[in-house]
Amino acid sequence: MTILGQKPSTLVLWVVLAIPALPLIGPLFGDDAQAFHRLLHPTGEWAARFMIIGMMASGLMLLFKGRQWPRWLVHHRRDIEVAAFVYAALHTLVYVIDRGTLDRIVEALPHTDIWTGWLAMLLFVPLAITSNNTSQRWLHAGWKTLQRWAYPAAVLVLIHWAALHNWGSWPPAAVHFGPLIALWAYRLWYWYLRPRAPLPA
Repeated sequence: MTILGQKPSTLVLWVVLAIPALPLIGPLFGDDAQAFHRLLHPTGEWAARFMIIGMMASGLMLLFKGRQWPRWLVHHRRDIEVAAFVYAALHTLVYVIDRGTLDRIVEALPHTDIWTGWLAMLLFVPLAITSNNTSQRWLHAGWKTLQRWAYPAAVLVLIHWAALHNWGSWPPAAVHFGPLIALWAYRLWYWYLRPRAPLPA
């Protein structure tokens, strides 16, 4: 059974992915002049969280071989990563509106916590545009090469988050990215460094 061309589980997932956005709507219609500024952190944090969850899928499937829930996560990874991009785009829009003028935006670019965010967003745009079956068929092997841009983009997001408030935000950034980094290390060990039984003579 499908609804609007999607399985019910996918629609339920999208409802769950949209829930963090609900508390962000109210402040936009109030009288608080700082409303947009206060939306910077939650939009950015949810974008990073969903990005991290999506990127953990392959590592979790390797770590928990034979379990069904990592397979479910891998199957829905594209939905989660598209949601991450939507929150990142909203984060960027809120930032632009909060800064107010192009001069103020350009003035902030030399700061590490700013240029890393812009560069990460530039990397995410082609990833989001090609996050569909048509692009995958059209690009063939090049699609996987393009999707690997997600790794440097994730590193930029980590630096962007940690560098906020004169690098005072590195503890929450480390807590959020710690599981992903641990899975990356596990995958590196598993595929390249773990001892292997010698081949029979």
